[in-house]
Amino acid sequence: MSASITFMGAAQTVTGSKHLIETNGKRILVDCGLFQGGKQLRALNWKGLPIAATDIDAVILTHAHTDHIGYLPRLIKQGFRGPVYATRGTIGLCKISLPDSGRLQEEDADRHNRKGTSRHAPALPLYTEADAYDTLKKLVPVHFHQFQELPGGGTFQFIPAGHILGSAFAEIYFENGERILMSGDLGRYDRPLLVDPEPVDWAEYLVIESTYGDRLHSVEDTKARLEEMANWVFERGSALLVPSFAIGRTQEMLYYVNELRDEGRLPKMPIYVDSPMATATTLLYVDPSDDMDPDLKIDLREGNSPFSRDLVRFVRDRGASKALNDYRGPMIIIAGSGMLNGGRMLHHVLHRVSDPDTLLLFTGYQAGETVGRQFLEGADTVSIFGNPIDVRCRVEKLNSLSAHADQGEIMRWLGNFRTPPKKTFIVHGEYPVQQVLRDKIKQDLGWDAVEIPAMDESFELF
Repeated sequence: MSASITFMGAAQTVTGSKHLIETNGKRILVDCGLFQGGKQLRALNWKGLPIAATDIDAVILTHAHTDHIGYLPRLIKQGFRGPVYATRGTIGLCKISLPDSGRLQEEDADRHNRKGTSRHAPALPLYTEADAYDTLKKLVPVHFHQFQELPGGGTFQFIPAGHILGSAFAEIYFENGERILMSGDLGRYDRPLLVDPEPVDWAEYLVIESTYGDRLHSVEDTKARLEEMANWVFERGSALLVPSFAIGRTQEMLYYVNELRDEGRLPKMPIYVDSPMATATTLLYVDPSDDMDPDLKIDLREGNSPFSRDLVRFVRDRGASKALNDYRGPMIIIAGSGMLNGGRMLHHVLHRVSDPDTLLLFTGYQAGETVGRQFLEGADTVSIFGNPIDVRCRVEKLNSLSAHADQGEIMRWLGNFRTPPKKTFIVHGEYPVQQVLRDKIKQDLGWDAVEIPAMDESFELF
């Protein structure tokens, strides 16, 4: 028998995770994500895969971020008919995010058709909301540490990764007894909502993410910084805008805001979560799950939820969202998207970032060529819906809320291995970052067989 792996996404780039494992004539796709970022990257979503969707036998999802699941409706539209395995938490989030993604695809196509800005006539969505709902029928729940048989004679289990609700490492065993560990995205230690990434001490082959592989997250007092920024906008009667990822980051923000309120450190002002997707996601956190932090489970069971409606106002209606632009403040608006590449936050940015009293707070990684990256790099103007907007607001970033492990946390997790894998593949990162992490692994751990795959590059495992 033989086995190989082909990297069809997140190879020397951060998004579009798709890794194809072939063994005994069967093909298993681990993650099925969208490319996000600049136009050149997004165009890859239309390029298609180097393999026919009908030739893929099963899909394993490590977690529910769009760059790991967002291509799935397209794959099924192209003819994939196999099972899609995921944890229950991931399935819950897929039910929220995939239809939302399809709806956004349709709205984006409609906008281009109205404005006549598409290179194609008419502009078409990558997939529709209806396609996304069809996709949900393919999802098969698998518990953490439950072994599931795979086509080709192998098995796999999910191991908690501590990244977002339901996130997991996929530990795949081949028929010859060897295994490959697919990290998905590696979470962080000592976070308030989820368990720590579970240690693993052995695998013949390893695929590890590298988003922050060249740096350490700043050591900062998250609550103290939030307190300072909330007071800053309170004194000015202005708005604190938080472009936030609906899954994970929004809920962690609400957790810290709740603690500040309980400690009497939060100025009294309205807090709006202006995202139907984030609202629906927050409701999932009300029901304790297997990978939830034990202390949070206790709080939820005792009725002390950080997500209660008396703390925040959840905005579902589009009209109510637009009405926020007429409010002076002080107030906090949390809305998607986290990188400002879509979502309701773009409208709030359009109306407010030319005001020097506005504070724009980023809570996570900003991919190259996104509007969020432009703000962090100090752009004087940005383009929103094709309109050049002067940037006069205060711009800040909270690194402590990142859901991705930094270099130190990656090395801490890798340090659990008793012996080096036969081969380690570094994915899901920008190439210069991956080079730094590769050198760090070789120097500190003494692992020699460390590869940085290129897009669509294949490797024989055995």
